[in-house]
Formats: sequence, structure tokens, C-alpha cells
Amino acid sequence: MIVSLAGRMTLRDWRAGELNFLLIALMIAVASLASVGFLSDRMRAGLEQNAHQLLASDLLVSADQPLAPEWKEKVASGSLQTAETAVFPSMAFSTDQAQPAARLVSLKAVSASYPLRGSLKIRDEKKQLQTAGAPPAGSVWVDQSLLYALNLQIGQPLRLGEQTLRISAVIENEPDRGAGFMNFAPRAMIAISDLAATGLIQDGSRVTYRLLVAGDQKAVANLQQQWQVMLDKGKYRGIRMESWENGRPEMRTTLDRAEQFLSLVSLLASLLAALAIAMAANRYMQRHLDAVAMLRCLGLTQTQATTVFALEFLALAIAGSVAGVALGYAGHLVLIRWLGDLLTTDLPPASTLTALKGLLTGVVLLAGFAMPQVLRLRKVPHTHVIRRQLDSGKQWLWGAYATGLLAMLGLMVWHTGQIKMSLLLAAGFVVAGGIFALAARLLLVALGLLRHRLPFQSWRFAVNNLLRRRMVTVVQMVSLSLGLTALLLLTVVRQDLLAAWRQASPPDAPNHFVLNVQPEQKSEIAGRLAEFQQAPMYPMIRGRLTAVNGKTVSVDDYAADQAKRLVDREFNLSTSNTLPAANQLTAGNWFAQGEKSSASLEEGLAKTLGLKLNDKLQFDVAGEKFEVKITSLRKVDWASMRVNFFVLLTPDVAESLPQSWISAFHVKPEQMQRVSQLSSDFPNLTVVDSGAMVRRVQDVLNQVIAAVEFFFLFALLSGMLVLYAALAGSLDVRQQESALLRALGATKKQLQRAQWLEFSLLGMMAGILAALTASAIGWMLATVFFEFEWHFSLLPWAVGMLAGVSCSLLAAGLGLQRILTRPPVASLREAS
Repeated sequence: MIVSLAGRMTLRDWRAGELNFLLIALMIAVASLASVGFLSDRMRAGLEQNAHQLLASDLLVSADQPLAPEWKEKVASGSLQTAETAVFPSMAFSTDQAQPAARLVSLKAVSASYPLRGSLKIRDEKKQLQTAGAPPAGSVWVDQSLLYALNLQIGQPLRLGEQTLRISAVIENEPDRGAGFMNFAPRAMIAISDLAATGLIQDGSRVTYRLLVAGDQKAVANLQQQWQVMLDKGKYRGIRMESWENGRPEMRTTLDRAEQFLSLVSLLASLLAALAIAMAANRYMQRHLDAVAMLRCLGLTQTQATTVFALEFLALAIAGSVAGVALGYAGHLVLIRWLGDLLTTDLPPASTLTALKGLLTGVVLLAGFAMPQVLRLRKVPHTHVIRRQLDSGKQWLWGAYATGLLAMLGLMVWHTGQIKMSLLLAAGFVVAGGIFALAARLLLVALGLLRHRLPFQSWRFAVNNLLRRRMVTVVQMVSLSLGLTALLLLTVVRQDLLAAWRQASPPDAPNHFVLNVQPEQKSEIAGRLAEFQQAPMYPMIRGRLTAVNGKTVSVDDYAADQAKRLVDREFNLSTSNTLPAANQLTAGNWFAQGEKSSASLEEGLAKTLGLKLNDKLQFDVAGEKFEVKITSLRKVDWASMRVNFFVLLTPDVAESLPQSWISAFHVKPEQMQRVSQLSSDFPNLTVVDSGAMVRRVQDVLNQVIAAVEFFFLFALLSGMLVLYAALAGSLDVRQQESALLRALGATKKQLQRAQWLEFSLLGMMAGILAALTASAIGWMLATVFFEFEWHFSLLPWAVGMLAGVSCSLLAAGLGLQRILTRPPVASLREAS
């Protein structure tokens, strides 16, 4: 009987529209979290499922120098297969044109057995096929983007260094392609047997060498232990081992951080939607008091009443969660499309566990934020049919809030996977909400001071309505402004930051770098670069930090990941008699005339590695060791786009060290052909178009920002839901007020104007609050973090107020459309 009654009440409430709003709010809350869950789950499953393919092997070691023979000697088992690769930036040239074009590429030379796991997908002139081998000798495989850039087709020649090869296929998918900065350049792949003939590897070339191994699991594990012993001895520096268990750690770390960030954004949207659920549940409770009292008179007990509504809300939770999960799944498909080529692997299907997690999320949200209010119905007495009284329920109200906050905290821990972060996040939400609420109350106080000076009665009526429901107005304003702030930051303020950054860079700032200039080429290339303004040349020496104050350093000496990476890699060292233009001394003194064995460090590097003035550093350059003393620290303006170095040495130190040269210069559009000619005449040079690189990075950021904006739209929708819920909660009172005013002579048009003014003011104040917050964050980012001048703009304020008014009026139009259409007599009779 109880189940049947619950079913009939659910259908009745659904037909009456009592459950529509609760269902929509629940759908948005679940969809925002489920879309993140589906995306991260599929990407993580792709990493785990394709772990071997992402390495193109079972085990590998990578180094910035050719591996010593003993590494290959350890691969003694006949059951193991090996392959080798070498990856570095270089220039590629078209040769079929009268004026050859050039493009920076990420060149990869592979042995015949590459890849050991997974497969390359290539496309020739006729069809798509899969291959497990390297390009044939004398041929090259390239990305489609390189063909577009150089206006080439399959079958035409491509020059790499001193070697001309035939383009025989286009690379569709490469299993172990990384996400490093140089991989923003298009790929060109050749056989490793053709590498020497190109003559591209010179002193100072930044090459990553990899030795790949695959085979029997036990043999691989045994080899991994042997290699680990070699690494633990500390004899080998700059060598990293990766296995399928920990393969591509940079991708896993990036995925973890992205998942946490997107989870935070979706949790914000869910929190606002949950607040709307709580407000809608309160209205549901108020509108069902009479029905529950009548059922109690007909013999229904408190337990039975509780069971009826629990079953109704359980059905609502299941329906809303299923719809929310479906919406979240569709949302994550939109995200995958927006992210485009950033997802370099085929993603496996979504797991049912993620869908079940979304369903449970909806049940928890509804139980935490709606059921405490609905359970108050069990306290309705029989006499409420005659005497409409109900205790104020303050203890129930506080209990509802406490239960909801605990439910939200549990969801935070569940979705972020970290208790500490969840507690900090909850505290952050509380503090941010408090600051927004305080600012909203100050705006209301200012509005209250102005109301007596307003010339029109409808204006005063609108302001009085806002002030009469002060707490509700604050909640509405804060909820709407949170979503607007996020969208303003990602749209208008982001464009202001980019504009300020461009203004901070001089118009003649270097936009090209030339690397790998050999000592015998320096004079001629310096003459070529003389036509470009401000093209000084600097020596570049690759050395590794081996000791500090006589103590050998290793990655185990440092806890921070950045410090570990710095110690484990080779530095780019240089020399200079004078302080470079983009550098400013912060401690110590610059090199004196004739000073020897001294070094100047970038202050950030010194802080990361815990170095200070007068510390003695030992470097190893191609087996030659030397010691220098830190005599100064520098602040480097990396945004200047000039050639800058972490470590500068006195010239005496570098005289006998192997070195190449580097320069940065500004190229005007009409000078681009001369740059191409320079690259063509000196094939070993690497010419980097930093402007193109910045544009590529910006394209990637735009894709990521589009994904983030998708979730902030959920937050904005949730803010509008809170606004609508507050309106719905005051609908009965507003109907009575409207009926009374119309009975006293107010016209329908006057009341409508007052309503539009009320919510226009509400949206405008929310927009002002959002613009103020977004502009303050933009100013802080510009002046504190990026260190360039911030220019005040009225655009965020105009956009914020316009968006706020639009959202507020939209919610008001949906929530209050019945007030002015209902006859006043009907409202007054119901109130009596």
C-alpha cells in the first residue's frame, strides 16, 4: 500500500510540476561531475591499457648523450628485443621550389625494429595501413601539417641537413610521441641508418637517445633490476628508466592535475546546484503541509509518511541521476571534440563504474540537501488541517545545512581523492562565499542609502523588495556572481591579460632564435645576422652540476621535483663580460675586470637548489670538470624573448670548453625569405620561430580554456538555478503582495515594471561584484605573477553587468510569469 501511495503521489507531483525544478537542479549537479569523471576515466584507462604502446616497448632508458656500451651489454637474454631512437629539433627544407621553404621539425631517427609495442599508423597516396618497422632507407615519413607548411605532397623530396630524402608516407599516429615543447613542431621520421649522412648532430645538439626493450616478462624484470642497480650507484647522470608500470609519468601527472582542477570547477557547480536543491526542497515541504496533515487524519503514521516521501525522492534521485549521467556523457564527448589533437591516443569506452559513481552522487546530493527538509513533514500534526501551524524548525534547518555540508565534503573527498585538499577546498568555498556575501551586503547598504532619492515609485518599490528579503537577495547575488566571475576571467580578463602582455613586449622584441652555430661558422653567420637589429651571439656550453662546496650532488639530495630535474639534466652555460640587457643584479657584484673562475646565477635557480653567494660549484662538460664561485645573483626577464642563461661564467673558464653559439633576433615579414636562405645555406643550424611556437601554445591553451569554460557554464547555470529557486520560494508571498497592490489600484504594467527593475538591479549588482572580483584577480596576475603593467578596462564591467542582468531577467521571467497573469481575487481568497 505504501509503495502504491508513493507511486501515485510521485505521479501527481510530477503532473503538477512540483518535481521539475528539483529534477533539473539534480541533473546539472550530476552532469558537471559525471562529465569530468567520464573524461578522466577514459584517459586514465587509455594510459593503463596502452601503457606498453605509450613507451613503444616494455622498458626503456633515455639519455641526453649516447648510451655507454654497458647498457646494451646488459640486454643479454635472447628472448629480448631491442630498438633505438634519437629525437632532436632540426630544420626541414623543400627542394622542388625556386625559393626553398624551411620549417622547424622534431626529427626522430628509429632503428628497423621500432616500435617494439604498438604500431605506427601511416597513410600513403592510396590507402591507410599499419606498419611495425622504420621508414625505408632514403625515405622520410612526416606529419600532415609539415606538408601543408612546405606545400609538399607524398613522393616529393625533403632535405634534412646534408641529406635529401623522399616523402613516402604521412604519419597518422605514433605510439610513443610525447607532449614535450619540441613536439609542438611537426614530426619527421627517418631510419637511424640515414642519421649520420644528414650531418645534423653537432656539439651542443639537444638529442634525446632512447634504448627500447621488449620481451619475456621475467627477462624484462631481471633487466630492469640490473639497470636500477647501475642507476643507484650514481655513476650515470641524465639517464632515466621507464617501464610500463610507470611509463609516461608526465602524462599521468598532467592528467592528475587536470582531473583535480576540473573536479574543483565541477564541484563549484554542484555546490550551487545543491543549494538550489535545498531551497527547492524547502518550497516542496511548504506546499505539502496540507496534504500530509490530511493523510495523517486518514490514519497514516509518521513512519509511513516518512517512507512515502523517501520512496518518492528515491525515484526522483534515480531519474535525475540517470538523466544527469546521460547529460554528463554527452558533455564529455563535447570536451573530447574540443580538445581535439591534444588527445593523442584512442580512448577506450567509458566504464560502468563511472556511471554508477554518477548515480550514487545524485542520491547523496538529494539525501544530503533535500531529505532533511522533507523529513520535517513527519512532524506535521493532525490539527494542521484546522490550524495551520508548524514549529519554526530552526534545529531542523541547522541540521539540514550540517547534513548537506557533510554530504558535499564527502563528495569532495570522493572526487578529488585527497582529504587535505578537500578540507582546504571546503574552507576556501566558505571563505570565498563569506567575502562575496559581505561585498553583496555592502552593495545592498549602498542601494538602501539611495532609495529615498529615487524619483520614481516603481524604482523605490523594486529597491524595497530587494532590501525586504535581504538574506535571499544576498544568496541570489553571490550565486550568480560566482559563475559570472569565472566566465569573465576566462573571456574578457584573459584577453586583457594577453593585450597587456603584448604591450609589455617591445615591437622589435626577438621573434627568432638560431642555435647550433659551430665555432668555425660564427664569423660568417654573425655577418649574415648583422642586417637584423640586436642580434648578439652568445656561446652555449652544455654542462652538468656535479658538486656543491666539494660535496657530490644527486637527485636524492632534493625533495622538490623541479630541483630533481635541474640536478639530473645538463645546464646551458654561457659567458659574458657585461651584464646582459634583460638581467638585473639582486645580490653580489658583477664580474670585475680580469676576474676568474666566477659564476653569476639566476636567482630562481639559486632558490630552487638552495645555493647562495660564495658557494663553490663544480660542473662537468664533456668529461672536463671545473669549479667556480658564485659571486652574484640575477633576476632575469624571461619575457624579453632574448637569449638568457641560468648560469653565466667568466670568459676564462670557457676558453677550452666545447661550445656552440646562439643568437636571438627580430625578423620582419619581408625578411622571412632571408631566414629561409640562412637555414638552407647552413643545414646544421636550428632556427626557431618563437612567434609561431607562442601561437601554437596559445592554440593549445585556447582548447584547454574552452574545456574549462564548458564547466563554468555549469556553474553559471547553477547560479541561475539558485536565483530561480529563491524566486519560487517567495512566489506565494509575491502573489499575495501583487494581488493586494492591484486591489489598491496598482496597474499590471506598474507591477511588471517594478519586477523587471528589481531583477535588473539584482543582476547588475551581481555583474558589478563579478567584474570587481575578476578585475582584481586580473590585476594580481598581471602585477604579481607576470610582472607587467595592468591597464584598467571598462569592458569586464560592461560585460559583467549585461550578462548579470540578462541571466537575472531570464530566471525572473521563468519564475514570475504566473504572478501577473493570475486574477487578484483568486490570490486573496487563497491567502484568506
